[in-house]
Amino acid sequence: MIGAADARFAAEDYRGAHVLCLESLRRDGPNATAFALLGRIALAHDAFAQALAQFDRALAIKPDLAPVHALRGQALARLQRLDEARLAADAAERLAPQDALTLDTLGVIYSHAGDHARALPFFARAAALAPDNPNILHNLGVAQQFNGDLAAAETAFRAELLVQGEARRPYAALVHLSRQTREANFIPELERQFARADGDANARLQIGHALAKTHDDLGEYAAAFAWLERAKALKRAEIGYRIETARALFDAALDAHKAAPAAQGCPSPAPIFIVGMPRTGTTLVDRILSSHRDVVSAGELGHMAALTAQAATPHLPQRPSDGDVLRAAARADPSRLGEAYIAAAANQAQGAARFIDKMPINFLYAGLIHRALPNARIICLRRDPMDAVLSNYRQIFGPEAAHYWYAFDLEQTAHYCVAFDRLIAGWRALLPADRFMEVYYEDVVHDLETQARRLVAFCGLDWDARCLSPHENDSPVATASSVQVRAPVYSTSIGRWRRYGDAMAPAAAILRAAGLLSDR
Repeated sequence: MIGAADARFAAEDYRGAHVLCLESLRRDGPNATAFALLGRIALAHDAFAQALAQFDRALAIKPDLAPVHALRGQALARLQRLDEARLAADAAERLAPQDALTLDTLGVIYSHAGDHARALPFFARAAALAPDNPNILHNLGVAQQFNGDLAAAETAFRAELLVQGEARRPYAALVHLSRQTREANFIPELERQFARADGDANARLQIGHALAKTHDDLGEYAAAFAWLERAKALKRAEIGYRIETARALFDAALDAHKAAPAAQGCPSPAPIFIVGMPRTGTTLVDRILSSHRDVVSAGELGHMAALTAQAATPHLPQRPSDGDVLRAAARADPSRLGEAYIAAAANQAQGAARFIDKMPINFLYAGLIHRALPNARIICLRRDPMDAVLSNYRQIFGPEAAHYWYAFDLEQTAHYCVAFDRLIAGWRALLPADRFMEVYYEDVVHDLETQARRLVAFCGLDWDARCLSPHENDSPVATASSVQVRAPVYSTSIGRWRRYGDAMAPAAAILRAAGLLSDR
């Protein structure tokens, strides 16, 4: 009966598989195979807590099932219980799994936990066992890209393309991996895929961005901008984002900090938070500081947002707004929040004296961070606002990342930049200068040594000359800058917005009205 249930599951007949599993449990009593399959069905429906419960039942009966430990880790990772997910992956690894899907799952778990170096060999072993599996090949390529082996990543993506020639994913990956030329590009294939994706907002987003990047590489900026507009149109209409959402949230962040009662936070000086709008140099500064002998980069951690929500929960009704969460969290015990953050980041910190959390959106939590961790440093990246608007508009963020939905519309992106500037001015006035510092991307590019020394001194560290060679830092990078940061610091992105001419005029008008256009 379980064999039949497996067949139903493979055919995506989840209801039929579920019925057969329940029948097996009624007829034969508790058995690990049925519970494990019920967990897989729950995973397929994003019911992660339910999946976890089923995997636990399976392992209580038969604890030596490596695939179930791996799937359990996957469920924990999706629940953002990353430390437990790593432990589950470690348990699976100790059982020496030999099947490609389990090895691939372990790689995914370590990637979710930010350990991209450890993830890579699992993906490599999985791809060797299943060289015709496009998902495994794609995961391998992404891991190789994050770990700086761009040539190997290209090989993996091209292998994926051979297996699944009509898929948009390998085309998009290859376009973003290297500069496109007139002699070597995928324009015809991508245009055909875009036409076939009529009505599919996510597909058009991915394909259209790949076409925009291609035309940008070719110096065809009007065509590039037109493809950005086409790429985003359907998704923009689907989500209906309004900038008032961000304005209200930013005001709530400042008001919550001003109204918070005096209290002592966790004294740890270990965290260095690098924050700012995306695509403004956060990864570059991360690479500069993590080149220091006493600093490691923990990547983009989601702990502060998750712990803020947890701290606020006892004080809130059902379905609170994000502003309600910030106000409630500001009234919670900051010491407990700080200690919980240090504990949550322990694995990624790798025992280093200082570690970097490079989650850009943490600028929203700067007040809470300072209350919870008064000795932590917060470095906020700034960039010429027109370049910041363009770089955000050109970026393809995950459709589920609601904080970045402004980037589906050029004018909304400009309004967001204005609201961000107002929030940072508030933090500048409220937070001590020895704990909150602003750094301009252009200054870092034009005078790396001065700014690197300033950053190191701000963090209370001795000077380390390796901070002048961030491109030689071989630690993994899992951001949109994973390709660019492997090259020496360059200035060609400064003033990029001017290439787009009149297309940027609506953004310029908004920024000019707010007094943000400058000659920087």
